[in-house]
Amino acid sequence: MRNQAPDEARVIPLRPAATGARTDTPAVTPRQQRPALAPQTRPAREPRAPAPAREPLWRDLVGDVLRRERLAQERTLKDVAEAARISMPYLSELERGRKEASSEVLAAAAHALGLGLGDLLSLVHGELTRRTRTTRATTTATTTTTTTPYNGLCLAA
Repeated sequence: MRNQAPDEARVIPLRPAATGARTDTPAVTPRQQRPALAPQTRPAREPRAPAPAREPLWRDLVGDVLRRERLAQERTLKDVAEAARISMPYLSELERGRKEASSEVLAAAAHALGLGLGDLLSLVHGELTRRTRTTRATTTATTTTTTTPYNGLCLAA
């Protein structure tokens, strides 16, 4: 532990003062000087492998299809929500993928858009196949094996 006089302030400059330049800080005595630190070198980072692509969430796919169908018919959220007998904020949250809809709500929204529940699910399945096919194409480009997509209709409860 160093002994310092009570009136003496310890000042360590961040940069050495230029010669002949006037500074407002008191001069540093040789006893207070620290040896220059050698610049630290970081180990070279290895390139990261690309993160595996996430499969899309069902609620996001349903919301995208609902919004696309509503906009294709040039209808408003209010119009479709009233026809489906669900609240407009809830329909908005469904379209943005914020809420998981029950089968009753999905059927009501599909019927309000002039679709059957099977039609809606088929459109969602097509969207899922399209998105996972592009994901699979980017990941299989680096591998030698390929898989064929399942073209059947899958329902998740």
